Amino acid sequence: MNDIPKKIMVVDDEVKIAEVVKSYLEKSGYSVCVAYNGKEALEKFEKENPSLIILDLMLPDMSGEEICKTLRKKSRVPIIMLTAKVEEENILEGLKIGADDYITKPFSPRQLVARVEAVLRRACDALIPLSSLLSFNNNELVIDTLKYEVKRNGKVINLTPNEYKILITMVKYPDKTFTREELINMALGEDFDGYDRTIDTHIKNIRQKIEPDPKNPKYILTIHGIGYRFGGE
Repeated sequence: MNDIPKKIMVVDDEVKIAEVVKSYLEKSGYSVCVAYNGKEALEKFEKENPSLIILDLMLPDMSGEEICKTLRKKSRVPIIMLTAKVEEENILEGLKIGADDYITKPFSPRQLVARVEAVLRRACDALIPLSSLLSFNNNELVIDTLKYEVKRNGKVINLTPNEYKILITMVKYPDKTFTREELINMALGEDFDGYDRTIDTHIKNIRQKIEPDPKNPKYILTIHGIGYRFGGE
């Protein structure tokens, strides 16, 4: 299952550019979906749950900056801005509101693919939380990332290595809904050998260990038709 392609969403109203980018990304092994305006992009984001977004800033119905701000309220999905605005102020503003990288038009498709690969690598490296001690729901659940230790109500919970990797991946992106494939790629990677439904078994085991009521979970939430999301506060 490790060869599941990462999904990239291309948002650009120029059909020829979108088609060229899509072609190059698919040749590089990615799955690609395309949106031609802001409204379509936001709708497809919810349905497709992409691993990265290539976002043109000049769209007919809303600006790329608006889309970026909207997405950042609920997701840390990597975003690469496509822009004809070469002024430093425009680029800095884009990075400030949450874009991970930018590339100016006209651009080399091969260079864009290289940027995609670099941003995705950084995104995986960023799974290390900013704080070594993470607590939720008034310290009911506490995760010590230095000790690889999880406690519920002060008692150490024995998670398997894969269970811990899945939990910490979801904790790092609390507003992101993960598909099974994404949890395999981002949490388990080379350690995974089996079917994607194995994720369901891991999730069930994690719930049994960390949830006060596993049948009514508040930490590992099921998002029907998509996958799972972390719900701790």
